[in-house]
Amino acid sequence: MAIKITGSGCYIPTETVTNLDFARHQFLNEDGTPFPYSNEVVAEKFLEITGIQERRYASNDLLTSDIATIAAQRAIADAGIDPETLDYIIFAHNFGNVKKGAIQTDILPSLATRVKYDLKIKNPKCVAYDILFGCPGWVEGVIQAYAFIKAGMAKKCLVIGAETLSRVVDIHDRDSMIYSDGAGATIIEETKESGGILAHETATFAHDEAYYLYFGNSFNKDHDPDVRYIKMYGRKIYEFALSNVPKAMAACLEKSGLDISQVKKVLIHQANEKMDEAIIHRFFKLYKQSPPEGVMPMSIHKLGNSSVATVPTLFDLLVKGQIENQELHPGDIVIFASVGAGMNINAIIYQL
Repeated sequence: MAIKITGSGCYIPTETVTNLDFARHQFLNEDGTPFPYSNEVVAEKFLEITGIQERRYASNDLLTSDIATIAAQRAIADAGIDPETLDYIIFAHNFGNVKKGAIQTDILPSLATRVKYDLKIKNPKCVAYDILFGCPGWVEGVIQAYAFIKAGMAKKCLVIGAETLSRVVDIHDRDSMIYSDGAGATIIEETKESGGILAHETATFAHDEAYYLYFGNSFNKDHDPDVRYIKMYGRKIYEFALSNVPKAMAACLEKSGLDISQVKKVLIHQANEKMDEAIIHRFFKLYKQSPPEGVMPMSIHKLGNSSVATVPTLFDLLVKGQIENQELHPGDIVIFASVGAGMNINAIIYQL
């Protein structure tokens, strides 16, 4: 018996925003002074560091819960299950439903409840709830689903990661270029197959690191000070991730009892290409090895950083054969890993 992902689905928004689309933005320093470089130079350096060429934004008529429902419907269809048999709907996000141009988030009712409503599930024993866990939210949701099933509290769970970060960014902050929108969903259930979730690891670093990502004022001092936007200390996050994520992945691998040579793919949160490459090299260096070619599939170049949606979207695209020169096979060992606001880190060792 194994607890496995039996179906996956994602929603990739239709609005494509390239780096050149930021040319008309007025980027400012934190103190409100003009940025010293032209937008062309900013875009060039941004691409060099992050690897992001373009990103996707949700159309104005869609909310986070809407795109999550679409991804969920696709995962349910892929698994071939009756949604009425779901025991849990676990929805990872960070900002709830934010309408385009609005200054308030809406999480009443919870987004998981809205997805259950949209799926027309009547069963009251299908429990729906949200989790706020930064970018590692979907991975943590899968760990929770695994725990419920292993404890005999559930048989089938729907785990969703969805976000519309484009609606909480400060257009005067160059970091706004990183963020995007998207949704990914998976069905987690017990099967008679082998493999599945073999080990997991989670940690929260909050003593010094709690506010590396936070809600803060616009860099434009003329903006309403009561309206807040997603902000981050990029250098601190980079150093934190590089130091701690490889260790968490290694601890998880040790729990599984597997050898590094058995790892076929590492599906890591798509936050920054250079950071992810550095993490992977540091991870393999712990075993005195270099990363095998193609071990880290990437979606960030065209999809940007959609927070909780990046890993499930990457997984769905990979298993559906939609990432060039990348594929998965039954029995392959995969590591899911993520880092984000909190500061939270987690990892899963998974066998297809």
